[in-house]
Amino acid sequence: MCSIQEKGFMQEAINLSIENVVSGKGGPFGAVIVKDGKIIARGANEVTSSGDPTAHAEVVAIRKACKELGTFQLNGCQIYTSCEPCPMCLGAIYWARPDKMYFANSKKDAADIHFDDQFIYEELELPYQNRKLETVQIMRDDALKAFEAWSKSISKIEY
Repeated sequence: MCSIQEKGFMQEAINLSIENVVSGKGGPFGAVIVKDGKIIARGANEVTSSGDPTAHAEVVAIRKACKELGTFQLNGCQIYTSCEPCPMCLGAIYWARPDKMYFANSKKDAADIHFDDQFIYEELELPYQNRKLETVQIMRDDALKAFEAWSKSISKIEY
């Protein structure tokens, strides 16, 4: 069961999603990131208003939270999203490493209004040669030089 405070944070994410539709700025998605019981970042879908296909609510909120905290990880934070994240956002959330995620609408709810990411989930399971997006691996030996340099670096910041 969720606390009153958790419901309040989710309500803020939901409000952002509704406001975003009403304002015409983008899709019906909102997210907030919380640390120590306070909202530190808000994000709404900005795909159409910014011309950036990666400007989903969760990604926008993660970028703002990391800037606010001066870090690239969200340890000690929670993210509240108005909808179960798409594959890109879920990946971004995992990379950001918050302690917990809450969501309201399901991915089926999103698919019902034509935000259907099922094809991406299916594509991820396929070998890259079998995906609908033609994908060709080239220059691996040259690219491995960066990985070798990373492996040997004593000044790297691991994440």
